[in-house]
Amino acid sequence: MSKAIKIIPFMSYRMVATIFSALLVLGSITSLAVQGLNFGLDFTGGTQIEVYYDKPVPLEQVRETLDSNGYGGAVVVNFGSDRDVLVRLAQGFDDKAGADMVALLEQSAGVHVELKRIEFVGPQVGEELREQGGLALLLALAMVMIYVGIRFQFKFAVGAVAALGHDVIIALGVFSVLQLNFDLTVLAALLALIGYSLNDTIVVSDRIRENFRKIRKGDAEHVINVSLSEVLGRTLVTSATTLLVLIALFYWGGEMIHGFATSLLIGVTVGTYSSIYVAANILIRMNITREDLMPPEKTEADVDDRP
Repeated sequence: MSKAIKIIPFMSYRMVATIFSALLVLGSITSLAVQGLNFGLDFTGGTQIEVYYDKPVPLEQVRETLDSNGYGGAVVVNFGSDRDVLVRLAQGFDDKAGADMVALLEQSAGVHVELKRIEFVGPQVGEELREQGGLALLLALAMVMIYVGIRFQFKFAVGAVAALGHDVIIALGVFSVLQLNFDLTVLAALLALIGYSLNDTIVVSDRIRENFRKIRKGDAEHVINVSLSEVLGRTLVTSATTLLVLIALFYWGGEMIHGFATSLLIGVTVGTYSSIYVAANILIRMNITREDLMPPEKTEADVDDRP
């Protein structure tokens, strides 16, 4: 005989959760409107330089040298080996940037530095990437709404898209408030976040639909509380294991994927919350009923049409 699950009254706090979510979303939108995002080289255009050192040099030393000589905000990472260094500069540096930087790095490190390649990303390319990235996010949300509407019911689709939009806006808001570097890895993380949050929301939605058909007594709030209590353990375990991996990437994954890990850390944390207090909350506010989820009854015409 299975052990009875303690029913947690999640929906008793839905008004507090609604106010909390509204404040977070409003704050994020305000920050995005006022100061926007700190777009990286992928979106703004700029210069990418690869150099080779005769001996390994600490990356922190390279960053300090560049920062103190007018190259503030440069991204410095190893590229292939500990002697190959890739430097990414913001837009505004001319064709002499490569030669000037090599001379500067040689003088600072005291070893020979070879310029291996220098590439330029024009602002037009960056603008196209920005537009296409935004369209990709909107298309993903639209496809999610269509899928959930077909798989479950329209009210579930509204709740799922509201939860996904909630997660993405807050993640963007954090990047805007803190002015963290927003590049293509962060955009990829936001798309991955949509998939992760959708999976969590579908598990919750499936249990809610099942319990609406199974539990004959109690209103919608009771059924949703039962459903959320039943999937809470699974949700917390999934989120916790995902966060462990992301924390490892955040601290030891290197600068190239630091933004990717940061955005997913924010998104997974907010996504776990939204699966409970946004998607389910929307269902109650849209007056979800048992009749919405019951399969249609066969009519006499359907019976007569059988061979």
